[in-house]
Amino acid sequence: MGKFIFVTGGVLSSLGKGVTSASIGAILESMGYRITLQKLDPYLNVDPGTMNPYQHGEVYVTEDGAETDLDLGHYERFTNAVMTKDNNVTAGKVYFNVISRERKGDYLGATVQVIPHITEEIKTLIKKIAKDKDLIIVEVGGTVGDIEGLPFLEAIRQLSLELGRENAMFIHVTYVPYIKTAGELKTKPTQHSVKELRAIGIQPDAIICRADRDLPRGIKSKIALFSNVKEEAVISAPDLDYIYDLPNKFKEEGLDRLIAERLGLEERNADLSKWKKIVHILRTAERTVEVAVVGKYIELKDAYKSIMEALTHGGIANRVRVNIRWISSENLDTREILKANAILVPGGFGERGIKGKIEALRIGREEGKPTFGICLGMQLMAVEFARNVLGLEGANSTEFDPATPHPIIDLMEDQKNIDKMGGTMRLGAYPCKLVEGSKAREIYGKDLIHERHRHRYEFNNAYREPFEKAGVLFSGLSPDGRLVEIMELKDHPWYIGCQFHPEFKSKPFDPHPLFRSFIESALKWSSK
Repeated sequence: MGKFIFVTGGVLSSLGKGVTSASIGAILESMGYRITLQKLDPYLNVDPGTMNPYQHGEVYVTEDGAETDLDLGHYERFTNAVMTKDNNVTAGKVYFNVISRERKGDYLGATVQVIPHITEEIKTLIKKIAKDKDLIIVEVGGTVGDIEGLPFLEAIRQLSLELGRENAMFIHVTYVPYIKTAGELKTKPTQHSVKELRAIGIQPDAIICRADRDLPRGIKSKIALFSNVKEEAVISAPDLDYIYDLPNKFKEEGLDRLIAERLGLEERNADLSKWKKIVHILRTAERTVEVAVVGKYIELKDAYKSIMEALTHGGIANRVRVNIRWISSENLDTREILKANAILVPGGFGERGIKGKIEALRIGREEGKPTFGICLGMQLMAVEFARNVLGLEGANSTEFDPATPHPIIDLMEDQKNIDKMGGTMRLGAYPCKLVEGSKAREIYGKDLIHERHRHRYEFNNAYREPFEKAGVLFSGLSPDGRLVEIMELKDHPWYIGCQFHPEFKSKPFDPHPLFRSFIESALKWSSK
């Protein structure tokens, strides 16, 4: 079993523990270590699959079909580690496992309690991902002091004792606010946060301080004194122009050396040249493209986190800056659509905002503007085409109109009798064969791809022939030919819809081919 780094958070949420953990993973991976990451989420949902995006942000989907926290997206974007269902542990999953065993009688009549049964289950799930890894980074969701997080903090406290001091390290992410009227940074919230952590038996080995600026030495010294850590273990994490600069910042602060010293790792250089290159491209890009993202959750940008990052990656690949023009599909402003260089309609569920998305797709098709439909976006491409090109009045998806005379999008037979919402969709990676001579085949540069899915509804094969006669090419199909995975227009510069979510497989140092090509096409449009 490898060595563990436990990342906790204090003062308030949304400090960036996920990006922090991912950046630590990127540094350790650059040093040649085999790493993996895990997110412990204290909420009682078994997974975030049934949660409203306004409450939780996007649901990230792993290769093996798990619906997980969006921080796993950060983990995969910053590293080469492949996340699975075991890399996200929720309180719901933990309690479900323990209660199921209690009902079967596995505890032989014992009184089932938080300690030891819940904490033992948490430790078991943590250790499960440690096989063949040198370092395991475990992020505890929530904030120190939250009632629901206590079993997780107790579990990692116990596990650190079992592992031994040289095999476990605690990093605490906290907040140092700048009070404008006083003209100074305040350390008291951090002091209280560390005090709370120490009260439950965890002494942090390093404190990562989020602030709107770099911390001066005096502030670092004060935090170190009151938190019982070395001054060099107080790491400044200021607001950065680009999150992909964080590994560079952490190395500058000496976090790589600190971790190596604390865990007894051999001295290795952290080669962050690829991260420096990425940040250089973002800073020096002279050209800009604007992409209209038409969705119904635009008030909470985290609902489209992977989309945002994948667009940035497409910009990196083309050495351009991508500006996103957020457009509400419920109150569509067509003037905003026309101003953009390209249009993207992302996935989603439910009827709200559908009319606006269809109108945006119509504009993209008729204007010859680069247009990208993802999951529901592809389905609405098909509905829009059926209505406005094929003249099929009332054409729709049975998700929105079960009685539609033209069910262009419909449930597969194996989905029609499902009565549970969670974990019952087509989830995870599936193979897709690309048609020779298609734009999709040209973009990917190969015949067979594997992409991640999260949906129930599919294109209705009864309508394939009229679509093809009218100029649609179904350029990506399941290997047996039954399922439409990609559709494109033959006479359009770039009009592609995919049933899967390509954004989940894009990285800043390895941009997804579809996003690379989409931004390239947007750049051509902007040069007209």
